[in-house]
Amino acid sequence: MSSAADFRQSVDGDRRAVLFSGDLTLASIRDLPDRLDKVDGERLTIDLSQVSRMDTVGAWLVHRLARQREAQIVGTNEHFATLLEQVAHADQPVKVRPDRTPPLYRVLNQVGGATAAAGRTMLGLLGFFGALLVSLKDVITHPRRFRINAVTQQFELVGIHSLGIIGLMSFLVGIVIAQQGAVQLRQFGAEVFTVNLVGRSAVKELGILMTAIMVAGRSGSAFAAQIGSMRLAEEVDAMRTIGVSPMEALVIPRVLATVLLMPLLGFYASVIAIVGGGLFSWIDLGIPPVTFVQRIREVVPITDLWQMLIKAPVFGLIIAMAGCFQGMQVEGDAEQVGLRTTAAVVQGIFLVIVLDAFFAVFFTSIGWL
Repeated sequence: MSSAADFRQSVDGDRRAVLFSGDLTLASIRDLPDRLDKVDGERLTIDLSQVSRMDTVGAWLVHRLARQREAQIVGTNEHFATLLEQVAHADQPVKVRPDRTPPLYRVLNQVGGATAAAGRTMLGLLGFFGALLVSLKDVITHPRRFRINAVTQQFELVGIHSLGIIGLMSFLVGIVIAQQGAVQLRQFGAEVFTVNLVGRSAVKELGILMTAIMVAGRSGSAFAAQIGSMRLAEEVDAMRTIGVSPMEALVIPRVLATVLLMPLLGFYASVIAIVGGGLFSWIDLGIPPVTFVQRIREVVPITDLWQMLIKAPVFGLIIAMAGCFQGMQVEGDAEQVGLRTTAAVVQGIFLVIVLDAFFAVFFTSIGWL
């Protein structure tokens, strides 16, 4: 049976003490908090030796009295001491806002985190490329494992379905290049050199570069979303369980289709861009189509075409690898699919532009101006 909580004060010279008794529990404290508020004196001694039981509420009352009156608590057993320690720890002030970080430290922390994440991604992509080469070697040594139907399906998705949007984009880009070039060259009476600008920029750079960006945004994101959804549905794990290599069934067909189709798509985009520029030159500058084509043949060297055909498969490899790699990294929840899809597009476009810069320096160094 519980006894009501109570206390009494004692005075021994200059020392004041508060002696608790009974059960310091929620059911027994009654008006004890109001009576404790009327206790006089500072630097008290709180004696709990006559307390039989104490719960969190009782420990809070004791702790509050000790904090307000700078009191010393004595007469506690192991259980009471632990309870009072936990209550004191919970009574620490909580920071609603974190400490203000200097802007320089915050920027450096973000830059460092982004650099470390980029380094881990690049290492993972390099390892993924190694796994792709190993799987490709296994397919070459065992031709029956090559999935021709999967490659054909990817030809349709990556190539045929992309012709419309790539053609429209290239046609408009060709018109824009011709229009902007004509406006600037007209100041010097050199509108005829608009043909040079359209031909060389379309064949050498913009045709394949814009195609790579479009393929990264369309096919690279699709690769990441498809494989990521299969990861969430545990279809990739099921394939491994039945002895089917995900690299051979999912990655190689997509990579192979993109590598083979990028030169064709790049050449197609270059031709359509030249057609757009030629149409504008015919309407606005009065350059007949026959003259435009003849001028294109004179000013565009064959090395520009070779540059485009060399860069295209490399760009296709990078885009397909980025999409498949990010798809394979999906785990946890559906939100990861969106995040990895975005990462695949950004990573693919970034690597394409970086490689294009390296190719430009390399081709210039060997005399392919």
